[in-house]
Amino acid sequence: MTAAEVLVVGAGPTGLALARQLASFNVPVRLVDRARDRVQESRALAIQPRTLEVLKGLGVTDALVAAGNPAVRMCLHARGRQRSVPLFDLGLEDTAYPYLLFLSQSETERLLIEHLAAAGVEVERGVELVGLDRAGDAVVATLRHLDHREERVAARFVVGCDGAHSTVRHLAGIGFDGSSYPQTFVLADLEADGIAGGAAHVFLSEHGMLFLFPLGRPASWRLIAMRPPADPTPPDNPVTLAEVQRLADSYSGASVRLRDPMWMTNFRLHHRAAASYRAGPVFLAGDAAHIHSPAGAQGMNTGIQDAINLGWKLAHALRGNSDPALLDSYEVERAPVGRTVLRFTDRAFTVATSTHPFVRFARTRIAPALIPLVMAPRLMRATAFRTVAELNIGYRHSPLSVQGHDAPRGGPRAGDRLPDARLAADGLTLHKLTAEPGWHLLLCGPADAWPSTSTTVLDRYPITVHRLTAIDAAAAGRPSAAPALRRLGVVSGAAALYLARPDGHIGYRSEGGDLSGLLSYLDRWLTRA
Repeated sequence: MTAAEVLVVGAGPTGLALARQLASFNVPVRLVDRARDRVQESRALAIQPRTLEVLKGLGVTDALVAAGNPAVRMCLHARGRQRSVPLFDLGLEDTAYPYLLFLSQSETERLLIEHLAAAGVEVERGVELVGLDRAGDAVVATLRHLDHREERVAARFVVGCDGAHSTVRHLAGIGFDGSSYPQTFVLADLEADGIAGGAAHVFLSEHGMLFLFPLGRPASWRLIAMRPPADPTPPDNPVTLAEVQRLADSYSGASVRLRDPMWMTNFRLHHRAAASYRAGPVFLAGDAAHIHSPAGAQGMNTGIQDAINLGWKLAHALRGNSDPALLDSYEVERAPVGRTVLRFTDRAFTVATSTHPFVRFARTRIAPALIPLVMAPRLMRATAFRTVAELNIGYRHSPLSVQGHDAPRGGPRAGDRLPDARLAADGLTLHKLTAEPGWHLLLCGPADAWPSTSTTVLDRYPITVHRLTAIDAAAAGRPSAAPALRRLGVVSGAAALYLARPDGHIGYRSEGGDLSGLLSYLDRWLTRA
């Protein structure tokens, strides 16, 4: 029998991100997948700003951005007319990624695999999980290799990132509640003539919508279209370019010509959620925990953020000495997010596919005229974008989110995402300052508010301390933290502290120079150095 601290089953984006974060905390991890190679199709095709933020500290984001296509506008087509809606000219200053990045899942996985290999972790391909047995506080997994050899692995934790048909979920006895949508869709990566590049195109019709997203690789465009409800084509039938062209013609009025398909398939959609995200030392993340329609490009992004939320907690638990409730907080924080995503995508899917006469009328007559008007004001677009971009996700009701005494009235609260803000003219920002994996403490306010004699006690904890002081940068020759302090709600002359968790959310905040509340928080949740 072999041993592993963490066994991750499933090497899609969720499993890769989890393994990469565990490696950043020097946690030995095994990552297995029964497939012999990574996906070659695009599948998930968009990366949200919040996902780019959480991957930044793992060194992956710059490569993703360089390979992807940040879409800048959406073109609505209906009844022979076209309307353009700008999406990302929003002037958002609290994120370095104010856009939706289009990048095929195959490329996303390739880049994650490369960065994981650089960290010393290889994906074990052709290895299938066939058994899972509890052994006290640990679990014994049975793995079957390509040569049919079976290996028993004693793991402290097992995480199922193995998709909608998760073997980990099944063997752990966790239910998966929900149902399937009745519609059949066509998915294709191909070339398309008759539409402008650099934009996402949506064709509205009475019987549904046709989507064409700018992809770049492995083809220029990703097509998604619903087959007519009366179409008898079985979902497992092969797809031909001729029938996809006929389908596109019915939506676009034959204005788009398709060619050179790289990949085409029929598919059905489901909306389901796991009854629990945890069974003792076994955890679920990504599609193994929740599946839904692709509306809003939430699936892969929610899975990666599941992984980032869980990884550092597993690392802390393996060090020992932290409160056992730390692992319980994974489901407390992420299950509500999963339920919210299910509700959001289900409503969006209903609007896009409903055959109800009023919805059909609204989709083709009202929406094309109303959407550009509603989305014209930047504030309206920024509000909608922040929700879809997952920048508004927070954990205020988590036991890890604590508001100290006399917490600042303004600024983000405990549980909220730490916003980005400029710190210096040379490009230093709050997110770059706190990008290194681990806990970061921001001591904000006048230099004399935090004398070294009162902060030496912090040396006992595995945290990185930063002092943010509003000074005259030109006179002192040092960067001023004034923009960041304003964004954190710290008024001139006041002192406050913010403790950022390894996933970029605020764990604790308080006002004034008293460290007692912070020390109580650190004693509960962190292992001392």
